[in-house]
Amino acid sequence: MSTREPVGPTALACVAPSPLQLDGFAWSLLAATEAAAAAAQPWVGRGDPKAADRAAVAAMREALGGVPGRGVVVVGEGEKDDAPMLYAGEELGTGDGPAFEIAADPLEGTTYCAEGRPGAIAILAASEPGGLWSTPGYYADKLVVPEQAADVVDLGAPIEDNLLALARALGKPPDRLEIAILAKPRHEGLIRRARALGVRVHAMPDGDVLAALRVLLPGGDLDGVFGVGGAPEGVLVACATKVLSGTFLFRHAPASDAEAGLLEQLPPAERFATLATDDLARGPAVVAASGVTMSELLDRPRATRAGLEVSSLVLASGRAAFVRRVVAPA
Repeated sequence: MSTREPVGPTALACVAPSPLQLDGFAWSLLAATEAAAAAAQPWVGRGDPKAADRAAVAAMREALGGVPGRGVVVVGEGEKDDAPMLYAGEELGTGDGPAFEIAADPLEGTTYCAEGRPGAIAILAASEPGGLWSTPGYYADKLVVPEQAADVVDLGAPIEDNLLALARALGKPPDRLEIAILAKPRHEGLIRRARALGVRVHAMPDGDVLAALRVLLPGGDLDGVFGVGGAPEGVLVACATKVLSGTFLFRHAPASDAEAGLLEQLPPAERFATLATDDLARGPAVVAASGVTMSELLDRPRATRAGLEVSSLVLASGRAAFVRRVVAPA
């Protein structure tokens, strides 16, 4: 059972085109995020983020095993947090059909899930072979702004300069800007400086991929994302930016000498330079995300007589669609 819903005015300020005409491959990817979201439900609010992550990873792995084609994980998640993961180089899919690459985070916002708080999602992206970039690094300085500000921000500029330029590009005063910055000790000064301009800062403990979607989607409720976050998640953001529009900038920000050593395997142009969307997402991309707990974009799964109704977002071919489908119990 399923229903398909376009982006509507109750979710975003402007209405997107009619629902996506997705092929079987894209629906298979969506099934993988739905499976991860459903598998995490028994762990919502139980205070065990590792168990929630393990359940989501196992379910996504199993679902991806049924995707037509020969897939390989290029970007997994887990090393920096010592978490269960879909590991880089892992092969998935039926083995019969086209080759593809995967970037995945089966449970973004493990703490949100464990504490029963809003903002946890399951998300993955796929592209053709060679379409996804990968890095051994764990952390990166990242900046996401809407399409209107594409040429006015600079990752190396002071945040004050970027915020004032962003306000001018969007035609609003700084005190009407709303941005997201991860609420980490490293960002205390950055948050203070942004608020000194009157900017509203959503200080989020986790979840900069979801925050980026809130910037990039038509009528999104955020104007930008700033600060240092996970480097692997940057590829997911780049894929979303590739499909939609907007500006995404990325530069490694190693948090230790050990991480800096890992980056030495990269060429200098990737190790030290500011990278953009096309550097991280080199081919066409499809992105699927499903809600695990409630968020500004996605509802939490809801029980029905037939199973769990999962709320998802699919991005492909320059368009976005919200989708609700019922996942039958295992």
